[in-house]
Amino acid sequence: MAKKAKTKRPAAKKTSTKRPATKKKTKKPASRGGSPAKQIDQVDRELLKLINKRAELTTRLFSEAEDTNSALADARADRSVWESLLARNPGPMSEGAVRAVFREILCSARQAVHVERIAYLGPRFSFSHIAAIHYFGKQADLTDVGTIADVFEAVNRRQVEFGLVPIENSTDGRVVDTLEMFTKLPLKICGEVQLVVHHNLMARCPIGEVRHVYSKRQALSQCRTWLTQNMPMAQVHEVSSTAAAAELAQRSEGAAAVASLPAAAEYELNVLAAQIEDNPNNVTRFAVIGHEVSPRTGGDRTSVLVQIPHKPGSLADTLAVFKTNKVNLTWIESFPLRGEEGRYWFFIDFEGHLNDAKTKRLLTALDKKVSLMNVLGSYPCSQPVE
Repeated sequence: MAKKAKTKRPAAKKTSTKRPATKKKTKKPASRGGSPAKQIDQVDRELLKLINKRAELTTRLFSEAEDTNSALADARADRSVWESLLARNPGPMSEGAVRAVFREILCSARQAVHVERIAYLGPRFSFSHIAAIHYFGKQADLTDVGTIADVFEAVNRRQVEFGLVPIENSTDGRVVDTLEMFTKLPLKICGEVQLVVHHNLMARCPIGEVRHVYSKRQALSQCRTWLTQNMPMAQVHEVSSTAAAAELAQRSEGAAAVASLPAAAEYELNVLAAQIEDNPNNVTRFAVIGHEVSPRTGGDRTSVLVQIPHKPGSLADTLAVFKTNKVNLTWIESFPLRGEEGRYWFFIDFEGHLNDAKTKRLLTALDKKVSLMNVLGSYPCSQPVE
């Protein structure tokens, strides 16, 4: 048999022991204008000049107006500023952040012309305080008082130009103390703030050591389900305000408060649980009260108080006036007259301004249906803010 020829395997290629040449690192070209830190410093310088220039021009605008007081309280001009700014805002700053910056510029200009004094339902870092800052700015002369009646009295006696009081909550409804004061003093509603209210549980101790929870009655009501499910062993206590609750939590062992985030920062409390309100769309509306009706802006609300005859069909006849005049009724609440059983005041909000022809026709027709009417004023509708 013939032998098979041996086949040679191909020789293995020799691997090189040399390391591949590494590319030399090239320096990134310096960004135009220098490092971020240098650019920020330059931008800050330019911003300071522009902000102060804006405040200076606004101050001149107020000072040179024919009627300075009207110019300072011109809600229509403010509305135009916000609309223009938000339409031009390219981001990434949010609408709320832009508003906050320009609100302080406007407030600074107003204070330079005339120091506005404002009374609100205190103490500081309550939700009323937060709402007052949203409307008037941090630089305004804000004075906290103890009760809603005190706010009304301070405005009525002209100790302050304006007051700010809660009027309704999306969870708890009307604030009767506020509505009753409108029946006692001849004040007007000249603005509103709709504040998105987030409640937070805060304390110095861990959540497992909390034995007492403090807050205002309305705040506890708005967090009732969460507290029942998550703090069943803790005793719940009502106090005068959410800020007072935060102060108690700061100095008491085993105590927690339901309050705002600014209150947590002020009283150096740890937030144990955030946004514990049962209704995620929890909004409280605050009324700005004063002596004058706000000028027409084109997006206004009017408020009235009425008493109707105590007989069948009176309320239906009253409400029919709105339908007949094609006016959108946005809110109606009733509350009893003290000492008069079966008699009620009705607080009514509707779209439109007192200077609108449609509103004038409505009020003329309404006056014929009710036994007593008190027009509380017209003011710009607001959007909820946080």
